[in-house]
Amino acid sequence: MTIEKQSHYYNLTIPQILAENAAKYYDSKTAIREKAYGIWQRYSWLDYWQYVKNTAGGFASLNLNRGETLCMAVDNHAEWLFSEIAAHVLGATTLNLFTSSVAEELATSINRVNSPVVVVQDQEQVDKLLEVKDKLGNISKIVYIDPTGMTSYENHSWLISYARLLDIGKNFNSEKPQFVEQEMNKGRSEDVAVMIQTSGTTGIPKLAMLSHRNITQMALQWIEAEEIKPEENWISMSPPAWIVDQMWGMGVALVGEMVMNFPETPETVMDDFRDIGPSMLITASRFWEDLASSIRVKISDAGWLKEKLFLWGEVVGKAFVTKKTRKKSIPLFLNILHKLMSILVYRPLLDRIGCSRFKGAFTGGHPISPDVILFFRAAGLNLKQCYGLTEAGGIFQVQPDDEVKLETVGKPLPLTEVKIAEDQEVLVRSEANFSGYYNDYETTQAAFEDGWLKTGDAGYIDADNHLLIIGRKEDIIRNKSGDAFSPDFIETRLKFSPYIKEAVIFGEGRPYITAMINIDMGNVGNWAEDHMIPYTTYIDLSQQKAVEELILKEVSRVNEQLPDVMKLKKFVLLYKLLDADEEELTRTGKVRRRFVYGLYIKIIEAMYGEEESVQVTGKVKYRDGRVGEIQTTVNIIKVT
Repeated sequence: MTIEKQSHYYNLTIPQILAENAAKYYDSKTAIREKAYGIWQRYSWLDYWQYVKNTAGGFASLNLNRGETLCMAVDNHAEWLFSEIAAHVLGATTLNLFTSSVAEELATSINRVNSPVVVVQDQEQVDKLLEVKDKLGNISKIVYIDPTGMTSYENHSWLISYARLLDIGKNFNSEKPQFVEQEMNKGRSEDVAVMIQTSGTTGIPKLAMLSHRNITQMALQWIEAEEIKPEENWISMSPPAWIVDQMWGMGVALVGEMVMNFPETPETVMDDFRDIGPSMLITASRFWEDLASSIRVKISDAGWLKEKLFLWGEVVGKAFVTKKTRKKSIPLFLNILHKLMSILVYRPLLDRIGCSRFKGAFTGGHPISPDVILFFRAAGLNLKQCYGLTEAGGIFQVQPDDEVKLETVGKPLPLTEVKIAEDQEVLVRSEANFSGYYNDYETTQAAFEDGWLKTGDAGYIDADNHLLIIGRKEDIIRNKSGDAFSPDFIETRLKFSPYIKEAVIFGEGRPYITAMINIDMGNVGNWAEDHMIPYTTYIDLSQQKAVEELILKEVSRVNEQLPDVMKLKKFVLLYKLLDADEEELTRTGKVRRRFVYGLYIKIIEAMYGEEESVQVTGKVKYRDGRVGEIQTTVNIIKVT
């Protein structure tokens, strides 16, 4: 990275970079592609800038002012980028909220920042806000993007369609042709651009503030580390409320002059991969865990010959990757076998899942099992574990292509420093580190130590300068004997099983380790049907004796890989899925351990007694807001 390039972007805001790209490329290069009704729609850099300008004019007509906050609850579509950057043009900050949030969650977040205007995706989000309208006195307008089903809402004074907002913006800009660019030029790179809710695993999510400079400096680090070239393809599929798509959509794609691609629906992502051939992808570990499980289940249903061929290919691939990772010489026969399996197994598989043209794929967020990484790398996919957090501006630790070590999260990006504190906490220093927490000076001060950001994670750096994450400092468990370990270490290995959706480990101050497990309804359901086991609901399926035996085999397999102190002695199959709507998970899918521990204490205590089963009465919140009650018997399964 040249000093001139770094210095140039150091003083630019996000919309100023977009305006530069539009002036540089005009209509000659593609900035965004979006699939609608099976057809890819193209937006040039000029189109991109014109949409942002008109959206900004529309927001200005709604009196969105500098220093205010625009809240958004939107999906992965071009209007997300247009709206967010338009708010930045006017000097406003943006806060993206998860579309899966319930009405009360949305109201709390919107009121927290006094957002005067809210942009939402569709009728579902509008209905949520109308439900809590009496609690949202600060909102003057709600802008909805998708007009489907909104005909009866057209005369509602609180609502305005995005299409109408654009028309208003065009008229505004015609009357005041210099206004938008004048407002944009008032922006400074140190201004807060976005606020992002932290995961909230231990309580109410904090609001991390990231400046334009934080975002652009992180972008420059990625561009240098991964040698990203203009016009390379990136596909946006993680929620805009998550740091990863903010980091790329607002940063890497703009600074790197990439093409930002939006799939038609979450269900068409694999087909859309094949259409555009993205060069890289970052998404949550759950995506890769679910994909690995899906592949395994489909292979088992593909017939004897195909299943055997896949298993042989997996053995060959793992042997090849293991030797390459350890930098050992690869025998000629293994090289030949690997090339043969590439033709027969790996390439067809990667093409089938739409990943054949990836030069790099990354997994972040929650820790992932090395088994998942090895599974995909054995199939020829360059999947690498990385590490970061919202407060650090996103992902700052990545495995280099030629130094992938399955158990680590690699090395720091350029211009990022990482060190380990005396208490094993990982510390990071970079221009991408956040500006602080919204309205929380004390917590902001506590987040830093002599200019280093405290990540809250425990880890260590190995002899090759690779970082290994042990787990959250506050989640490190010490058993009754004083032995310390991370529950994540066990949970990620359990979730590699195609039949296990979620696992929560217990053992703090206890004589042995136990687990509460959610089965994967789809995969276990298919298995049950293949074995002619009748069932009706999740509760029914999870409490089947045959299913208990199936999961016991999976747990026993994981136990064989664990040190004695980490081996599970007992587990239960939970009668319901852990749910973000019931506050058991965060909106990013992380388990809220303390909450779950308190909620299921009766089951947990039973696993440390002599009982073989426990009677439970649980509450379930339905999608329409009703709360139901479940009475069932949960069996306690011993692992021998």
